[in-house]
Amino acid sequence: MSLASWFRWNEPPNRISQRNPTEMVVETLMMELSWQIKQAEKQQRERENEYRKMKTGVDYGWLVSYPKQGYDISPGERLQLEDMCTKIHPSYCGPVILRFRQVVAEYEPEAQEVSRLFRSVLQEAAEKIKEEEEAKKLARQWNTKNRTSLSLTTFKSRSRISPFISDIKTISEDVERGTQPNRRIWSMPEFRNTKDF
Repeated sequence: MSLASWFRWNEPPNRISQRNPTEMVVETLMMELSWQIKQAEKQQRERENEYRKMKTGVDYGWLVSYPKQGYDISPGERLQLEDMCTKIHPSYCGPVILRFRQVVAEYEPEAQEVSRLFRSVLQEAAEKIKEEEEAKKLARQWNTKNRTSLSLTTFKSRSRISPFISDIKTISEDVERGTQPNRRIWSMPEFRNTKDF
């Protein structure tokens, strides 16, 4: 057996992940949720210790043992949150995490309240994504509509606008002659049929 087979030098490097981007987003967001729940539990314990210390004047924190199993969300709620996470585009994963951390820092929630805050951040992000998709759709529709309806190659009309034809009467001619002008509005160009040319 050669040394190269032991260390697998000849194998091509593995790709980072073969998983679906949506699965990676769900996993990342759910890991962030569980981490924030653990952080909320830790802060809650610290607050309780501070309260006990102030109440008794003595720190017995080193005697207290905390349960290994902390707060966990129900399986039904977990499935709902995972389903909401699937609606988040991978490019929004980072901003969603930042917003979630900002909300948690702002409210300093109890461990049981973290999942509710997470749900509200996911709903906010999903609404924002939906609004942006609708705006892009409208912009695409506007661009395609304008391209087809306003293109000069497809514009064919029976009437032609002729603002520079020499036989167009002006108000100054009527004033010089002392006659009443026609009912025609003079600021508008004269429209003629193509048959006249």
